[in-house]
Amino acid sequence: MTDTVPFPAWPSVKVAPVRGIELAYETFGNNSDPTILLVMGLGTQMIAWPDEMCEALVSEGFHVVRFDNRDAGLSTFIDSPPPSISDIVMRRKVAYSIDDMAADAFALVDHLGIDRFHLAGTSMGGFISQTMTLNSPERIKSLCLSMTSTGSKRVGRPTPNVIRQMASAKPPTNRQGAMDEAIENWRFLGTPSRLDEPRIRELAGIAWDRNHDPAGRLRQLGAIMAQPDRTKALRNLKVPTLVVHGLEDPLVSVTGGLALAKAIPGATFIGHHGAGHDLPRSMWRELTDDMIRHIAALNAG
Repeated sequence: MTDTVPFPAWPSVKVAPVRGIELAYETFGNNSDPTILLVMGLGTQMIAWPDEMCEALVSEGFHVVRFDNRDAGLSTFIDSPPPSISDIVMRRKVAYSIDDMAADAFALVDHLGIDRFHLAGTSMGGFISQTMTLNSPERIKSLCLSMTSTGSKRVGRPTPNVIRQMASAKPPTNRQGAMDEAIENWRFLGTPSRLDEPRIRELAGIAWDRNHDPAGRLRQLGAIMAQPDRTKALRNLKVPTLVVHGLEDPLVSVTGGLALAKAIPGATFIGHHGAGHDLPRSMWRELTDDMIRHIAALNAG
């Protein structure tokens, strides 16, 4: 294992040199306990996995690892021009693939000396997590997929309003703008009845301080658009899987989660009424409890 170095401005964050890049990560709990690796979504930093959620998993006897994907947060930003929207739609000029991001995540757990682990991915993190599990199912103890889909263009599609909103959005130019944009986005994408505006502003400000290069999001989006349809491969998956989805998700419609649960043998589907494409503070406990019950049922069996 290569030595891990701390990130000077964020003392709890360490940086692992893997696959020619550096991945920033944090751990919670005792590394002798079973590990849960948390994989975050498009353009979103690891801090979107709430500290309280990580600590709650630790209290249940787990070792938790969260990290910034390439092109996000404190991890390496790839030296490649960002694709245009037309390039993304036409799947041109893709800097890397979802498979590359899955290999990054495996390299991180290898760096930490972890062989088998539980895996939880949300949104794009769900695409990455599925790819990891299909590539090396023997290493995954259980899989939890939230707000995500199979890669098929027929399911999990955003609403027309979301497409228009995303197409017209311009990246913020300062910290205040980033906080304002976050509020506007989550009013559109999230769970309106549970919108925690102070928390959203706080996280957006911290994310701006950590890194605010919008080119990384475009490169990640290029990888998403170029991903394959995994439906056929998922039908042969034998890893215990939980699928969690907000029934009012406007970004990745619930058809994506339902398609996953249908494709993966024995998968359990949990739908949350009124929930959108977010993890507000008032809901992190629900997802945590879903995960804990899923893993407990495996251990009991």
